[in-house]
Amino acid sequence: MTTRERAEGPLPRTSTRKPTMADVARHAGVSLKTVSRVVNQEPHVRASLRQRVQTSISTLGYRRNEAAARLARGATMLTLGLVMENISNEFYSRLAAAVEAASAEHEALVVFGSYEESPDKERMLIESMYTRGVGSLIVVPSAADHGWLAEHASLTTVFVDRVPSGLEAADVVMLDDVRGGRAATEHLLAGGHRRIALISDDDGVSSVHDRANGYRQALRAAGVRADDALVVRGVFDPRRVSYEVGRLLDLADPPTAFFATNNRASIGILHALRERPERPAYVGFDDFALAGVFNPGVTVVRYDVAHLARSAVDLLLHPARGPRRVKVPVELVARGSGEVPPP
Repeated sequence: MTTRERAEGPLPRTSTRKPTMADVARHAGVSLKTVSRVVNQEPHVRASLRQRVQTSISTLGYRRNEAAARLARGATMLTLGLVMENISNEFYSRLAAAVEAASAEHEALVVFGSYEESPDKERMLIESMYTRGVGSLIVVPSAADHGWLAEHASLTTVFVDRVPSGLEAADVVMLDDVRGGRAATEHLLAGGHRRIALISDDDGVSSVHDRANGYRQALRAAGVRADDALVVRGVFDPRRVSYEVGRLLDLADPPTAFFATNNRASIGILHALRERPERPAYVGFDDFALAGVFNPGVTVVRYDVAHLARSAVDLLLHPARGPRRVKVPVELVARGSGEVPPP
């Protein structure tokens, strides 16, 4: 039996439509009005009936159409905003596509904006969307303080990939960054490497900070002293990464392996090694389209971007009191670059 067949229960096996409130009413043996009251969290429904309806909703996999619910209340079409760092980066373009797909399940529209590493532009985008009636936002926050968002009490915001600075109560969907950084470093240590360099961008961003923490935890657990001379921070551009990799390889006691905290750093390492005779091992955080094409293929820490996006959209459309945290799991995918032995 497939997952879909388990979820849909008594619906016809040939049906490809989504379950409706009428299906829930038939399954629970109650009226359509009762289902509507439960779905819309209205009072005056007996606890036994409410439980029966909720069981049927879970069994059938019913999900309320948020756009239709808004229109029924006289509201306009649901529009979500997505504010991110730079859509030209593959991570952000994949995230945008996944948010759009997840939003489409609720017949919601998505508008995008890139702040290109400028906190001032980030704030301008958020406030511009808000003043234009976009009251529900998914934001990949910069490292800047976001306390000013408290001024917009009616704005619903879910943060993705990073924990915002300056906000105590914030819904966040993040990756298991510490585990990913630790897994990458442990993999290189298991291959015999002890001189492992770290290439990262803004350490003030929570995701980068946590990946670096995972790196340090793995070294400490293995009894390997962390060498600050092998740590490069604040590099965003692959060309700058390429320069720093070359500089490290020219040291008297160079690294034999690298851990890159994002896909741009991985690409920078690839650029550097085109011109070098050395063949260090390396692992990158973030998968990217051509990672399996190179020889050797790029060993990466990867995750399900669709899971990241769906979780964010679900939190956004179902607000709750108190901050919520969703942690998306990561996995290491060995393709060759992380398995190169030390010289």
